[in-house]
Amino acid sequence: MQYRDWEPTYEEILADFGFDRAKDEEAARIAAEILSRSDNKSEHVEQEIERLIKGKAVIICGNAPCLVSDIKEQAIFTASRVVIAADGATSVLLHKGIIPHIVVTDLDGNVADILYANRLGAVIVVHAHGDNIEMLRTVLPALSGDVICTTQSKPIPKVYNFGGFTDGDRCVFLAKEFGAMEIVRLGFDFEDTEVSARKKKKLKWAKRLIGTIL
Repeated sequence: MQYRDWEPTYEEILADFGFDRAKDEEAARIAAEILSRSDNKSEHVEQEIERLIKGKAVIICGNAPCLVSDIKEQAIFTASRVVIAADGATSVLLHKGIIPHIVVTDLDGNVADILYANRLGAVIVVHAHGDNIEMLRTVLPALSGDVICTTQSKPIPKVYNFGGFTDGDRCVFLAKEFGAMEIVRLGFDFEDTEVSARKKKKLKWAKRLIGTIL
């Protein structure tokens, strides 16, 4: 995903939600500074994500309530499939004894479970935006395994933009960016009526964005 291709969509999102581009850019800079102070090598992590995904069948788990029933068919989770969890889906998977290979999160899920998944070997893709700066400062230094950061705004060294807006659709954009052969989605419910008006709007955006690449 080239930023010039993503930016018009990003500008629509900013206008629709009233987000502050400057705050998103600040979050990206802070994430980059934190990563620079650690031993983390973003280029190595990017290569690891490509190794995991390229040419593979990928299962992307969203955090809709239907995820619990969707993963009852355990046969789909085989050694040949890569599991990517969207934020809170991490907790559901761990409870079922499934360790995701990659977790995509903006840190509003169960952070303890995300840290645990990281210690078990999951690559953590942390999204930096204007509303989670304090969480970035708290959680990024606590991640001991592979971690990479993303932004909705213009990418900078150590902070990438693969496209996408919500955790769920960013998982899909990540899988496409790194050459997944097949993408299976579990735990996605774009028509969920049991969520806030703001969440409903985000789900509409997720559906729209996924529809542009699948």
